[in-house]
Amino acid sequence: MKEISCKLLVIGAGPGGYIAAIRAGQLGVDTVIVEVAKPGGTCLNVGCIPSKALIHAAEEFEKIAHMAGGKSMLGISVAAPTLDLMKTIAWKDGIVSRLNSGVAGLLKKARVKTVHGWATFRDGKTVEVETETGTQVIRAETVVIATGSVPVELPFLPFGGPVISSTEALALSEVPKTLAVVGGGYIGLELGMAFAKMGSHVTVVEALPRVLAQYDAELTRPVLKRLGELGIEVMTEAKAKGLSTKGDALLVEAADGKNAKVAADKILVTVGRKPLTDGWGLEQIDLDMAGKFIRIDDQCRTSMRGIYAIGDVTGEPMLAHRAMAQGEMVAEIVAGHKRSWDKRAIPAICFTDPELVTAGLSPEEAKAQAGEIKVGQFPFAANGRAMTKQGEDGFVRVVARADNHLVLGIQAVGQGASELSAAFGLALEMGARLEDIAGTIHAHPTQGEGFQEAALKALGHALHI
Repeated sequence: MKEISCKLLVIGAGPGGYIAAIRAGQLGVDTVIVEVAKPGGTCLNVGCIPSKALIHAAEEFEKIAHMAGGKSMLGISVAAPTLDLMKTIAWKDGIVSRLNSGVAGLLKKARVKTVHGWATFRDGKTVEVETETGTQVIRAETVVIATGSVPVELPFLPFGGPVISSTEALALSEVPKTLAVVGGGYIGLELGMAFAKMGSHVTVVEALPRVLAQYDAELTRPVLKRLGELGIEVMTEAKAKGLSTKGDALLVEAADGKNAKVAADKILVTVGRKPLTDGWGLEQIDLDMAGKFIRIDDQCRTSMRGIYAIGDVTGEPMLAHRAMAQGEMVAEIVAGHKRSWDKRAIPAICFTDPELVTAGLSPEEAKAQAGEIKVGQFPFAANGRAMTKQGEDGFVRVVARADNHLVLGIQAVGQGASELSAAFGLALEMGARLEDIAGTIHAHPTQGEGFQEAALKALGHALHI
């Protein structure tokens, strides 16, 4: 049994873990990182990156199919396209592989030692790692838990056979003719819309009264319109009950209480994610929990001295960029720097068609917190760049206090709206007021002009509507 000692041990090489390790290494902290799979975690390997690759391929295929149908307003006509999904998946895997290598190279450059295997706590300072060459014992002064999350499995629809999670959906060898999606959240709709564009007949089954329930109805309206255009059937207030006897359909209790069958070659279950806390020996260290998540303070410290936790294992929002920011902060704290978590906003994006972006407070949340508010909204139908991209559906919305015009929240829905998230986050972090955004010269023609126009609208003098 081999033993090594270090100042910092990071368990999990996902976005939070590898950033924590890299930053700690840059600051001269003797760091070891443990990962059972490839570096990059869920996000890089079976989440954010591969899903966006598949979404992009689906968009390109749909564009060409649209042109082949003689419906292109651009005057472009082509032969009917075909899709080799295995080649698409191979291209996606190539991107993932390049990024895997990139992360591994950055860890090496920062002089971080990587141990491949599954870590189990002996106590708050010691873990055992089962590696290919035997058991490795690692003793550390400080430990960062960054074990991430996994898809939630329904007991009456266990994964296997036709029932798949997002992980298997990103590795299919052919496009299913019929696809049932259980769960109308962002993961289900992102992948459901992508497969619909590639030719699947998609049915979404959602238990709540509407899909994308975490967003306000006005923001999701363009997405609902697009779902209809893609021929996606949406069943709300419907409950998935299980798999049919033949395994070729999803059993559903519809909103009217009647039982129904949804034909499905594949059933994609996307009802959320849960923290990966099992199997790490956390019972050996007895951390305080916040429900199913590890409880942390504003510096990501757990209830045990010398143990930090970051990312999905600590709760919502379960976003890669939140984990990254936490990882960087913890590394600097371990290195002796003064740091704390003081984020005004963490932008969140739903990569549906059109895309949704939120940062800060919604109008309802802002009103509850600040009282009287000002809201400015600018439609992409009045934006020249959106017109030239055939992406006129959607808008940018700015929410601010009525008394001092401090911006409290920004939302957008539209084609390519995700790229506006950086501007939204920066405005909130810098404490911008409506006048700051309205007075900033925005390049023309860009969709970003909608941000300025929304601020102008809130001030009462929009220029282009």
